[in-house]
Amino acid sequence: MLKKRILVTGGSGFVGSHLCERLLHDGHEVLCVDNFFTGSKHNIAHLLGEPFFELLRHDITFPLYVEVDEIYNLACPASPVHYQFDPVQTTKTSVMGAINMLGLAKRLKVKIFQASTSEVYGDPEVHPQPESYRGSVNPIGPRACYDEGKRCAETLFFDYYRQHKLKIKVARIFNTYGPRMHPNDGRVVSNFIIQALQNQPITIYGDGQQTRSFCYVDDLVEGFVRLMEKTPDTFTGPMNLGNPGEFTMLELAQQVIDLTGSRSEIVFKPLPADDPRQRQPDIALARKEINWEPQVKLRDGLLSTISYFDNLLRSSR
Repeated sequence: MLKKRILVTGGSGFVGSHLCERLLHDGHEVLCVDNFFTGSKHNIAHLLGEPFFELLRHDITFPLYVEVDEIYNLACPASPVHYQFDPVQTTKTSVMGAINMLGLAKRLKVKIFQASTSEVYGDPEVHPQPESYRGSVNPIGPRACYDEGKRCAETLFFDYYRQHKLKIKVARIFNTYGPRMHPNDGRVVSNFIIQALQNQPITIYGDGQQTRSFCYVDDLVEGFVRLMEKTPDTFTGPMNLGNPGEFTMLELAQQVIDLTGSRSEIVFKPLPADDPRQRQPDIALARKEINWEPQVKLRDGLLSTISYFDNLLRSSR
């Protein structure tokens, strides 16, 4: 296999660190770029001694001048707590970051991957969501900085593909969980697990009947690599990558309580603005084009994630 020098933006983040690990394991050289707004050096500390791993602190809203053979663009805060903290910067990261990375890919004539999101579907009126669904997004709501930023990034990718014949791959990521999630990112899996481990009340927003589909991070990264390596240059995506198994928030909370042996009680709070009621991927395209579907069962993935957070909490005491 040809050894490639691969740039991963957002490489010290939750998903990015797992991708860096996988690409090194596959025999590539990895340049990890991150500004550490939500990423953590702890996530890639075990890779710093690797001879083919390099870390560069950089914000991709500014141009980057490096020489690489391939680009994975993952840089952007991905949880409401973080992307609403500085919504202008979130939009800039998605839009200006995409422009800078696409410009780099154009100069180098290399393939580029865009980590898009199921948030481009907004609060969907079609269920489950196929890639052909154009979404129901509020462009002026509190989540719009992320939703519309990612939608604009997709526009830029496809315009570079049509106008400059750039080789692109676009994946729409659905809810992902696993070790190295940020403990304070406000995502439902990390929230529930930390609350349960500390025997605190588990907070459910709304009536708990809203659904999500949870994909374990190793499965997601496998989808990334297959999309980049197993499809012809004429196949651009977008491609849904997520777990079609659907669970209500109430079911997830109960499973976390059972697996942790927690004494936590469930409490209900008002649903935030523009929070989607349903989110479930149609992955027929991924099955057809890259022979991909999630392999890790929710129970097994939760046990691994619980173990990670349990160790994290113990080390911080």
